[in-house]
Amino acid sequence: MMSDEEREEKELDLTSPEVVTKYKTAADIVNRALQLVISECKPKAKIVDICEKGDSFIREQTGNVYKNVKKKIERGVAFPTCISVNNTVCHFSPLSSDETVMEEGDMLKIDLGCHIDGFIAVVAHTHVLQEGPVTGRAADVIAAANTAAEVALRLVRPGKKNKDVTEAIQKVAASYDCRIVEGVLSHQMKQFVIDGNKVVLSVANPETRVDEAEFEENEVYSIDIVTSTGEGKPKLLDEKQTTIYKRAVDRNYHLKMKASRFIFSEITQKFPIMPFTARALEEKRARLGLVECVNHDLLQPYPVLQEKPGDYIAHIKFTVLLMPNGSDRVTSHPLQDLQPTITTDDPEIKAWLALGTKTKKKGGGKKKKGKKGDKTEDPTSAEPMDTTANGAESQE
Repeated sequence: MMSDEEREEKELDLTSPEVVTKYKTAADIVNRALQLVISECKPKAKIVDICEKGDSFIREQTGNVYKNVKKKIERGVAFPTCISVNNTVCHFSPLSSDETVMEEGDMLKIDLGCHIDGFIAVVAHTHVLQEGPVTGRAADVIAAANTAAEVALRLVRPGKKNKDVTEAIQKVAASYDCRIVEGVLSHQMKQFVIDGNKVVLSVANPETRVDEAEFEENEVYSIDIVTSTGEGKPKLLDEKQTTIYKRAVDRNYHLKMKASRFIFSEITQKFPIMPFTARALEEKRARLGLVECVNHDLLQPYPVLQEKPGDYIAHIKFTVLLMPNGSDRVTSHPLQDLQPTITTDDPEIKAWLALGTKTKKKGGGKKKKGKKGDKTEDPTSAEPMDTTANGAESQE
């Protein structure tokens, strides 16, 4: 007989239909939040206002589901809405006092996440603030990220290893004369864990080593692809821009400053597990108190990183459920019309894109006759520029 603990432990992955539903409900909210954020992006709009709208929408929508369950479940923002512009790589979610606005032609990386009962869905998307097709190097860098994401989707499957994905996405980026940005990790996600132990490196180099890992059925991953027309080695230029933090659950330290203790107790109450933005704290005392918390490793900062001015950066992140019948990409958004200067005709990349995302079951059932050359169930897959990856689950 299984003990209750073992049963609890066992049921909290994708073998439980209820867990799958929670992931998909969170993903639906994330896709709609992304849609809302994109629709609010207009020249001269204040970035902080739109970030706030994204977070409010997630709070409101998650508040509307699982309301009448006996046991109260946690739900809400799992990653604050960020809008990082042009050569800013990631994590830009400024404080309320920040006056930064977006301009016509800006390349916006939108990044957000939500959870229901700790089951997390995240997404990131790149949108250029302009009418009509995206051209030139801007189109190349987005095409590189999108094609790398499509390839990763096909290689993150049971039996494959994390290093297979790392190598493949670098090859894709290079084929567009772009670089995969260093230091970005794709993580396995579990209940209440946004950055699980199994990771995929964006770039393998001597400084960053991770344990080799094999993907397994019923796992969930956040696949995070950032491409650059520059060197792909972003720098932290201004620590004051950092506003997103996550409580390091396993660390303790007796804080000396009253402001730090005040802020840390607020974090422990409001944001015990998921990343949060300092904007959501009693702001006047936040900056001061956060410094001591970070210095003693009680909080993990998510720094705002920059490439060189003039570099184009694209970001695509999606959540994938490794279901028994294949990979289910549950977060995405269609891209704008892209006219890249480079088309990749590398046979290895084409072969990766031609892989299906569904698992063929052995035996049984007559095989449907496919059209000539129809190698996969997903007709869009061999065409990396088609933006409706997997029929884009986003709700228009």
